[in-house]
Amino acid sequence: MAGIYIHIPFCKQKCHYCNFFSLASRKNQSELLEALKKEAERSRSYLAGQLIHTIYFGGGTPTIYPAEKLQEVLETILVNHPAQPAEITLEINPEDVSKEYVEALKNTGFNRFSIGIQSFFEKDLLWLNRGHSAVQAESAVYRLQDEGYHNISIDLIYGIPSLDPGQWEKNVERALALKVPHISAYSLTVEPYTALDILIRKGKLERPSEEASIAHFKMIREMLKSAGYLHYEISNFALPGFESMHNSNYWNGTHYLGLGPSAHSFNGISRQWNVSRLDDYLTKNHTGQPCFEIETLTSEQRYNEYVMTSLRTSKGCDSQKLSDLFPFRKAEDHSQENSRFQKATKKLIERDLLREENGIFFLTDEGQLLADGVAAELFLSSDRDRSL
Repeated sequence: MAGIYIHIPFCKQKCHYCNFFSLASRKNQSELLEALKKEAERSRSYLAGQLIHTIYFGGGTPTIYPAEKLQEVLETILVNHPAQPAEITLEINPEDVSKEYVEALKNTGFNRFSIGIQSFFEKDLLWLNRGHSAVQAESAVYRLQDEGYHNISIDLIYGIPSLDPGQWEKNVERALALKVPHISAYSLTVEPYTALDILIRKGKLERPSEEASIAHFKMIREMLKSAGYLHYEISNFALPGFESMHNSNYWNGTHYLGLGPSAHSFNGISRQWNVSRLDDYLTKNHTGQPCFEIETLTSEQRYNEYVMTSLRTSKGCDSQKLSDLFPFRKAEDHSQENSRFQKATKKLIERDLLREENGIFFLTDEGQLLADGVAAELFLSSDRDRSL
């Protein structure tokens, strides 16, 4: 099983915090669609015939295109890649969910929708430079539900300086009232060279508070758990059976193909990423040149990636799976690397950042607040490649 991601970089306006490759422009929109189709055709061998079970249109704003144009790209993918997709997701902004657009979606293969709501308060949306209103946020969900779509995810952002604890609680309550089966919650992060970074450095916006972000995260975690949601990945909550199959590909090490400018791909051996300039991407596609850079991963890199991604999930980091996937670990039971793993996990358990059940290690509630640092404590750090 494998997945395909399609990156649509166009946006009506750029959010202050966004560090994804996106363009507040409509130039070359039709050219991009043709390039995506060509890339889907040329990359048919990348996943070595694996059956595609998830497809995800993200961005940017995919719904800047009419639904029928997105369907054309989807059909090209299905023609060129063996697929039995159980989940076909479309990212959609609230302001695009008109009655006409939702009706047009009925003629497409999309069966899951991810809505970028971020907040139900106008002042937060203004602070983030979002393009929709709080009213549009709720009406988007209701409109999809009214048309029979129920596999819906919404995104929320916490740690916004304009958001006090009481308002964050109301945000979560409003999300629960919508009865969507999946909620993603992300901490507001100030990425270098974004508009948010520049505005903060100029003193025009307040820097997010780490303490507020932690308090917001703890609040949503407890509220959603109490409401029956599974906390299956640090930033993601779902009612049973509604976990994102596509995003789980990334955390489970499943292979995936990325189409579009800046899209990433992974086939278990190497990782590649497309160029992040639209003109370059279009030119290379038109002339048949490779539009990506590629990196062959060392076994050490793959080991570290498994540790990092598995710890983020409710499945945990399985020490037996580590041995099965990376025989050098089993063969070096008394090696420095292996003893380091054992010593590191023991110390992290003593600090109440990890817990262990039958050889599987899980982040504790406190460990989730320091996930990257905990994972780094378990990484292999030698420069020596260990071939499998």
